[in-house]
Amino acid sequence: MSTSEQNASAETPRPEIAEAIKKKRFQLESRLGRSDRSPLAIWFWELDRVLLGLILTLVAIGLIAVAAASPVTAMKQSTAAVTIEPLYYFYRQLGWVVIGVPLMLVVSMLPKEQARRFAILAAIGALVLLFLVPVFGKSVNGAQRWIGYGFATVQPGEFLKPLYAVTLAWLLSLRVKDPALPVISLSVILTGVIAVLLMMQPNLGQTIIFCGIWFAVMTVSGLSARLIGAVSIAGVGSLFAAYFLYPVATQRINAWLFGGGEFDQVMLAHKALTGGGLLGTGPGLGTAKFKLPEAHTDYIFSVIGEEFGLLACIAIALVYLAIIVRVFLRLLDEEDNFIILAVSGLTAQFGGQALINMAVNLQLFPSKGMTLPFISYGGSSILALCIGVGLLLAFTRRNPYLDRSQYVSAWPERGRMPI
Repeated sequence: MSTSEQNASAETPRPEIAEAIKKKRFQLESRLGRSDRSPLAIWFWELDRVLLGLILTLVAIGLIAVAAASPVTAMKQSTAAVTIEPLYYFYRQLGWVVIGVPLMLVVSMLPKEQARRFAILAAIGALVLLFLVPVFGKSVNGAQRWIGYGFATVQPGEFLKPLYAVTLAWLLSLRVKDPALPVISLSVILTGVIAVLLMMQPNLGQTIIFCGIWFAVMTVSGLSARLIGAVSIAGVGSLFAAYFLYPVATQRINAWLFGGGEFDQVMLAHKALTGGGLLGTGPGLGTAKFKLPEAHTDYIFSVIGEEFGLLACIAIALVYLAIIVRVFLRLLDEEDNFIILAVSGLTAQFGGQALINMAVNLQLFPSKGMTLPFISYGGSSILALCIGVGLLLAFTRRNPYLDRSQYVSAWPERGRMPI
C-alpha cells in the first residue's frame, strides 16, 4: 500500500466509529431539546423561564445590596472584645442563597398535586411552630419571633406566609365541589388565629400581610362586592383600633406622623434614600446608611438609593412589577380554580411585602419590620421566599404545545391529553 493510501485510510474513520460519533452528537443535541422526554427536559420546557430569570435577577441584586449594607451592621454589632468582619453578613447571605436557590428549583419540579400536598402539610408544621413561639421562642430586639437553637433558629411566620396562601386557596377551591361547606368561616378562623399569634410576638407587619393574602384570595374567589366593602371597612377599623390599643402600632404610627425621637427610623431611611441623588454616591461610599437601625434588612432599599441612586431603586421596583405582570399573564387562560387562587395568593404575598417595604423607605408608610423580598438579609426570609417562588413556578408550569394540537382528547380522569 502506498503512503498516500495509508494516509487516506488513517484519516477516514471506520464505519462503527463514525456511527458512534454520530449517535453521540445526536444525544448531545437532543439533550434538553424538544425531542428529549426525560423528567428534567419536561420540567425545563414547561417552566416559565422568564419568571425564573427575573427572580434570579433579584437574588443577584440582593447579594450586591447586602454587601453594601453589611459593613454598617458589622460595625454596630462589633464590641471591644469581638470584631465582626465587614462582609460577614454578605457571606452568610451568600450561604443562604446557595441553599435556597436549589431548594426553589426542587420545589418547582413537583407536579401540581404534589406541590399542593407539600404546601398543606408544611403549613400545618409551620403553624405548630408558631404556636410554640410564645413558649420556647427567642427574643431579638424586643420581639419574640424565632424558635430553635444556634444555626437552626427559624422564624415560623416567614415560612407560613406562602404555605398559608396555598392552603387558603385549596380550602376555598372546595366550594366548587360542595357550595355548602363553611370554607369562608374556616378561613376567617384560621386567619384570626394566625393574626393573634403574630400580634403576641409582636409582629404587626406580618399580620397585615396575612390579612392581605386572605383579602386577595377571597376577592379572586368571587366574594360579593357588598362583603368586600364590609371587609375593607373592618380592616380600616382594625387599624384605628390597633393605634389606640396596640402600643407597638401607636409608637410607630406616631413616629411616622410626627417624627422625632429615637424611633424616627422612617425619616432616617428617607434621608439615606434620597441622599445619593439619581446615580448614587458609588458602592461603599454612602455615609447616611450608618445611621440606619437595620440597614441590611428593613432599610436596605435606602442603602441602595444612597449608593446606587434613585434610578437603581426605580429599576428594582420595575423588576417586581414585571414579576407580578408575568405571573398574571400566565393565568389568563388558566381554568383550574385552585391554581388561580393559589397563584393569586402567592403573588399578593410577594408583591405586598415588596410594596410595604419600599413604601416605608419612601416615608409613605409607618415602619413595619418588613424585609424586601430576595434583597434583604435573612436566612428564614430567603428560604421561605425560595419555597414560595418554587410553588409559584410549579403552579405556573404548562405544556407549551398542549393547546396548539388539533388532536386533543378529553379524559375525565386526567384532563386533556394530546393524542
